[in-house]
This record gives sequence, structure tokens and C-alpha cells, in this order.
Amino acid sequence: MKNNYIKEKTKRNVNQYKEKNMENKSKIQHELKKESPRVKDVKKIGENEYEDQVEGRNSVIELLESGRDINKIFVQLGEKHGSINKIIAMAKERKILISEVDKIKMNQMAQTENHQGVIAVVPPYNYCEIDDILCEATTRQEDNFVVILDGIEDVHNLGSIIRTAETAGVHGIIIPKRRAASVNSTVSKVSAGAVEHMKIARVNNINETIKYLKEKGLWICGTDMNTNTYYYEQNLKGPIAIVIGSEGFGMSRLVKENCDFLVKIPMNGKITSLNASVSAGIVIYEALKQRKQQ
Repeated sequence: MKNNYIKEKTKRNVNQYKEKNMENKSKIQHELKKESPRVKDVKKIGENEYEDQVEGRNSVIELLESGRDINKIFVQLGEKHGSINKIIAMAKERKILISEVDKIKMNQMAQTENHQGVIAVVPPYNYCEIDDILCEATTRQEDNFVVILDGIEDVHNLGSIIRTAETAGVHGIIIPKRRAASVNSTVSKVSAGAVEHMKIARVNNINETIKYLKEKGLWICGTDMNTNTYYYEQNLKGPIAIVIGSEGFGMSRLVKENCDFLVKIPMNGKITSLNASVSAGIVIYEALKQRKQQ
């Protein structure tokens, strides 16, 4: 009986100790939380709805050369060699504010994995209208050459496609406003600055846009595996818009139905699909080759 009493008392004492210990621990955590800054309260540059950021040396150089507005440039402390000197000189010439910060702060600011010691703060990307793209072709005295992206969600794919399209002389790219990647710092970096030289329009409805382009005399070429025509067998000359479907799903049914014709890329391996940006590059450059032969 005495032993049971001792055990019960010991058990109560242990429980009381645990409760008191947890209470003290909770108080300490509460005090620390009050005194230290919370992570969510640390605001990154580019999070303001009126700001974005461009990262990486080549991307910032292209940004400076494009003449686009730049609010401020952050340079990592001690980075005064190579192309950083060119960036600083160009920024000073344009009277853009330059701020030097340490590596830790730069890493906190960065939205990409490799900022290369430089981040530019800019107003949000200025999307254009469809007619601006069509006017670009008129200005160059060329047949319209447009790329339509039907739901590309990966920003790396978007950046790669923009880079390929710009080097191939595409007049503009059309993307949907919903359920698709938009231009951000990662897209800018992956595109190696090409985004600063490419007209990009965001539209509410891809199908309505396709109908409008048809009215303007463009042929709509869709890319789809379920067709009999290879991309190099199809006439891609003249005013044309090439549609690239989303990763994994391809074009939506209505978009496919609204295309004038469909082409596919031959697949001889065990993998039956290509990365969206690779597919885009293959078809875009076939169109460029044919345009050169006109």
C-alpha cells in the first residue's frame, strides 16, 4: 500500500514538472518571437506589386542596353571585376542608383539560384497588345512570324522559348493570362536577356486570339503527335503563328480544332515526347529555314 502511494505521488510530481517545463518553454518561445524579426516580415525586393527584379550579369546588361526603366541596381560587396565593371559604368551613365550589399543580403534578395552578384529592380514587365506584334512585322517589312504558347507553366521553358524565338526573328509571343507562366526574374535570366527584345502579349482567350490572327491573314500551325504530317513536310512560309502546347498535355481540344493544320516531330526512341522548349525550337527554326528560302 505504501509503495503504491509513493509511486502515485512520484507520477504526479513528474507530470507537474513536465507541465511547468512546457509552460516555461512556451513563454520563452513567445518572448523570442516578439523580440526577433519574423521571416515573413522580411520583405524581398521584387515582391512589391509595382516592382520586379532581373538577376544575373548578362540579363542585367541586356536590360541596360534595352533602355528599359530601372529603379535600382544591387551589386554584391567586393564584386568589382569582369562584366560587373561594365554594368556599373552603364548604370552610372544612365544615372541609375547603385547599392552595394553583402553576400548574405544578396542571397536573401535573390529569386534565382545564381544571381552572379547583381540584381536590378525594375517596374513590372510591360506586356504589349496583339496589334503591336503585327506592327513589328510591318515595320520590318516581313511576313508575320508569331509563337502562341497554350499553357506553358514552367518558367524555365518560357525563358528558353523566348530566347529561341528572339534569335530566330519571331515578331512576338502570345501567352494566356491564366494557368500559365508569366515573365519574372527567372524567365528573364533563362532567356539570357532576350525578354527585353521580345514583344509578349497576354490574352484572356487563346481561341479568340487565333480567330483574330486568322482575320489578319495568318496561318495557324499547331504541334501535335496525333497527326500524319512531319514538321519539315509542311509549308511554313508566309504569315504564320506556331502553337506550342503545355508540358505533358499539349494543346487544348478547342485550340487544336482552331488550327489550320497540325505537324509533328518524328520520335524514334523509347521516350515519345520532347521538352516543350525543344519542340518549339525545332519547329521555329524549320519555319525560319523555309522563310530564308523564299
